[in-house]
Amino acid sequence: MTIPFLDLGAAYRELASEIDAVVARSLASGWYIGGPEVTAFEEKFAAFCEADHCVGLGNGLDALHLALRAMNVDPGDEVILASNGYVATMLAVSMVGATPVLVEPDPATHNLDPARVEEAVTERTKVILPTHLYGQPADLDPLLDIAGRHGLRLLEDAAQAHGARYKGRQVGGHGNAVAWSFYPSKNLGALGDAGAVTTNDPELADRIRTLGNYGSHRRYVNEVRGVNSRLDPVQAAVLSVKLDRLEAWNERRRRTASHYLDKLAGSGLTLPHVPHWADPAWHLFVVRSPRRDALQQSLAAAGVQTLIHYPIPPHLQGAYADLGLPKGSLPVAEQLADEVLSLPIGPHLSDEQTLAVIKAVQEYAA
Repeated sequence: MTIPFLDLGAAYRELASEIDAVVARSLASGWYIGGPEVTAFEEKFAAFCEADHCVGLGNGLDALHLALRAMNVDPGDEVILASNGYVATMLAVSMVGATPVLVEPDPATHNLDPARVEEAVTERTKVILPTHLYGQPADLDPLLDIAGRHGLRLLEDAAQAHGARYKGRQVGGHGNAVAWSFYPSKNLGALGDAGAVTTNDPELADRIRTLGNYGSHRRYVNEVRGVNSRLDPVQAAVLSVKLDRLEAWNERRRRTASHYLDKLAGSGLTLPHVPHWADPAWHLFVVRSPRRDALQQSLAAAGVQTLIHYPIPPHLQGAYADLGLPKGSLPVAEQLADEVLSLPIGPHLSDEQTLAVIKAVQEYAA
């Protein structure tokens, strides 16, 4: 048995008739930029996230970038973010000319450590940017408290957290703005690139929408220097269909995660830690092992596909050599990069496949 890390084709096959119908409807409508499909999805996703507004955009990086721009983050400002995770979060900070201030994560949750954030705030700090890494919600209340006391904005990177809950409430409306990616492999994935920002701030929503539409409210009238970043109506239609299945698909992920947590206890691996206040979306199921590469090779030999999220921390990427942060400067992020391994956990992973993954891990541990 070969077990794929994620079967995107299965998601389409389950919803093929519905997806084909809405794509055909969108194509026949004559609306190829904006229009009713985009508006309907924005309203539907905002309601799902328990937020007042949703602005559809071209991709998740644009969501982060334009949210920072809308918050008036400029060159010379500082943005605090975690030292681990995907480089896109840091790229968005660089795109507005601000300085990324890397703070080590909590080794248990892999998310931004509020205690370290407090220590990193300076007079130049403008935004705290936590990532809900792997679909595990970051601890927002202490971060909101820090932001409130220092007059800062909180922008959440929720690219992996569709359907996650923090203290019983959907991720999507806690901070000043929440950036989303609908990349095909996400829990809520489009058939190409797509993104959005949710917020309870109408002025912030309007600024983001304007920036993503060439800096314009009205055709040929450009108030600011914007960009072209708009959610495609075909993708919006597909996302609306998939949003109706998100909770059910996340429940399948939770069931797989529960099996892993139960059966892999005592395997010698460090398993995900879930705080009592968190209900993860389980975008990824990430274990840790000091012999990660050997574990990955053993699983591959057993037909189990795995991935590493992420093998190189942002400060060690060539793109950020100018920061002058050599190996050893952020040891928590570096250790995580050396030890993390993601097991299959997609919504179309069968019980038989889940048991095969567990067996392969157990045999390696033995």
